[in-house]
Amino acid sequence: MSINNILVIGAGTMGRQIAMSCALSGFVTILQDISDTALRAARTELENWAAGRISKGKLSAEDVELALSRLTQSTELATSAARSDLVIEAATERLDIKRAIFAELGEHAPAHAIFATNSSTLASSHVAEASGRAAQVCNMHFFNPALVMKCVEIVRNAQTSDATIATVTEVARALGKEPVLVNKEVPGFIANRMMGAIQQEALDLASKGVASIEDIDTTARTALGHPMGPFELMDLVGLDVIDFIAQATYAETGEPSDQPHPMITEKVGEGKLGRKSGQGFYLYDQEK
Repeated sequence: MSINNILVIGAGTMGRQIAMSCALSGFVTILQDISDTALRAARTELENWAAGRISKGKLSAEDVELALSRLTQSTELATSAARSDLVIEAATERLDIKRAIFAELGEHAPAHAIFATNSSTLASSHVAEASGRAAQVCNMHFFNPALVMKCVEIVRNAQTSDATIATVTEVARALGKEPVLVNKEVPGFIANRMMGAIQQEALDLASKGVASIEDIDTTARTALGHPMGPFELMDLVGLDVIDFIAQATYAETGEPSDQPHPMITEKVGEGKLGRKSGQGFYLYDQEK
């Protein structure tokens, strides 16, 4: 199926960047959010990002102008859904909110429209039934920052059709991404499970006094070739996000080993969330 019009729901960090990626790739794109303030902030951030790319010679002024002309904003979900071939939901990670969104999409979107959730923790099977068209629902998990990161995890639920997977994969490639297919719904999908295992081991090593946080990060960079150490990466992602992912995984599996690590729980309790708060495992200069 040909995809021309894409609706992105949620103007937060992920949603706004996914929407800009779509617009830059030639898709007519609507960024929808219930908050006018969030939409204004998204537009300002994207315009500033684009200006920076122009100044560095990464994008032409013409490309940016065309992209921004393709990208509109709306607080109305029903009318936006009615004009969409593909919907990418990037709203807050609450199942009740997502189910309500997918129910409204099922009511107002064209019969051919495909619905994808960007969630990294909630599998699409949890919202597919609410949409009334489970065969046209999947996960389309982008990574932060979505304008830069190439990987997109495409996760099928038990009812997702082959046609849906083929179309979403085609769109991911059109966005300049590298789609990977996850054939079964498992908590954390691929990347978060692999990275979670590394982070858990790093946290255990540090908590047992085997090595310092700094030396563990140095080892990951210099011995394993990782661009960032696990503690640096957790600070970048946000320790509250790491905590949320662990809680969601534990709720799904019931495995004690999937619970948030005590070091994460302690930091979050202290409000030390990483770069976003100025302090996590490291201290950051907020003026930079």
